[in-house]
Amino acid sequence: MGEFDLIARYFKRPVRRGAALGIGDDCALLQPAPDTQLAISCDMLVQGRHFFADVNPHSLGHKSLAVNLSDLAACGAKPLAFTLALALPDANEPWLADFARGLFELADAHGCELVGGDTTAGPLNICITVFGEVPVVNGRSQALLRGGARAGDDLYVSGTLGDARLALNVLQGKLTVPAPVLLAARERLERPNPRVALGLALRGVASAAIDLSDGLMGDLGHILESSQMGATVQVDTLLQSIACYADSAHSGHHDGINLSLAQWRTLALAGGDDYELLFTAAPSQRAAVAAAAQASQTPVRCVGQIDANPGLRLLDAQGRVLPNHYASFDHFA
Repeated sequence: MGEFDLIARYFKRPVRRGAALGIGDDCALLQPAPDTQLAISCDMLVQGRHFFADVNPHSLGHKSLAVNLSDLAACGAKPLAFTLALALPDANEPWLADFARGLFELADAHGCELVGGDTTAGPLNICITVFGEVPVVNGRSQALLRGGARAGDDLYVSGTLGDARLALNVLQGKLTVPAPVLLAARERLERPNPRVALGLALRGVASAAIDLSDGLMGDLGHILESSQMGATVQVDTLLQSIACYADSAHSGHHDGINLSLAQWRTLALAGGDDYELLFTAAPSQRAAVAAAAQASQTPVRCVGQIDANPGLRLLDAQGRVLPNHYASFDHFA
């Protein structure tokens, strides 16, 4: 099977929305709606760095697009289209069929069209560029950005944090957990749920937002740097969120997982691969945040506040200061 046969068989489909011209020419042509801006993001997944060689190809197709849709969610952008650049060691047809099925199931769920890309032989590498739409109202973009947090804002996270890192640690042989726990945690690692509906609902409500890909500590740091603010995080509110397998969030015994409280805190604060949303909003917007969470069917919790004082302060459930020694993921660190 040649390159163009591969594209035609597994990735070429009629364009249904968002593009005037899709796969088959030298360029795709996008047609954004009037009074909108294009939001564009690109992510690369490399075998051995971002996923294991034996990962289920259906799950990998899902995650490849999910991590990009998560960026659109953090910007409050509606998905429009994407391109796919795919390096393959060989044209394994069953693998390609499952990968394409996982990719397109998520794409169809969000109305996001594949409009072009490239294929080549080489080590398995998946690079997606995604395009979304953000309204412009009275000359002002409605995009959610990192630099809008203000002193006194509440700090929120969606979903649970640390589950993906828990699965990674188990798969790397660093931890042992009961099979049902690994199954649930691995689902979070390999099939993250991009919070697109929540991001859209937060337009005009949130003051700043980012998606959590490298761990809360590092990604919150990006908001604080862009906004020139500090923050106080109530760390143990995150543990209540991560303990979806637990009878008690503070016992250190979670469904047979014997971890210290410090280890659970590390998973929540520096785990990475969560693809949840971290966002800020003024206290006057608390009802609107609750409405956005309900409308998008996404669990959201307040985990701290934005401060005028520079720096990041961590407090436990009793209000005691915790040492800040958590590092987020960095490919070149």
